[in-house]
Amino acid sequence: MAILSALGCTDDTELSVSIVGDRSIRIINRDYLGRDKPTNVISFSLQEGDCSGINPHALGDVIISASTAAREAEEGGMEFFERLVFLLLHGILHLCGYDHERSGEAAAKEMEHKEQQIFRALKKAGALNAT
Repeated sequence: MAILSALGCTDDTELSVSIVGDRSIRIINRDYLGRDKPTNVISFSLQEGDCSGINPHALGDVIISASTAAREAEEGGMEFFERLVFLLLHGILHLCGYDHERSGEAAAKEMEHKEQQIFRALKKAGALNAT
C-alpha cells in the first residue's frame, strides 16, 4: 500500500501480485513477451491496449520470480524481502506508465530516480522489515 500511496494511487486501486519460481516466469516471459528465459519481474497493465478502461481502478498484474529475486539478493548483498519489495516497486512503476526499455534514456533515468526515491522512503519508514 505504501508504494501505491507514494505514486498517488487512491485507496480503491487494485493490483494483482504473484510470486512464482523461475520455471513459471520463464514460460510467461516466453509465451507473452517472446523471451525464452527467466526474469525477475514482469508487469501486465490493465490500463493499456484492449483492457484499458474496463476497470479504471485495476492497474494490472505484477509477477515476481522468487528464485531470481533470491539469487539477486544474495549477489547484491541484500535481504531477500528487500529485493522482493524492490521488484514489486519496479513492476508497479511499469503499471503506472514508467518505462526503461522502450522510451529512451531520459525516461529510463526518470524511472530509476522515482524507484530510488520511493525505495529510500520505504526504508526510512521501516517498511522493508519482513516481520
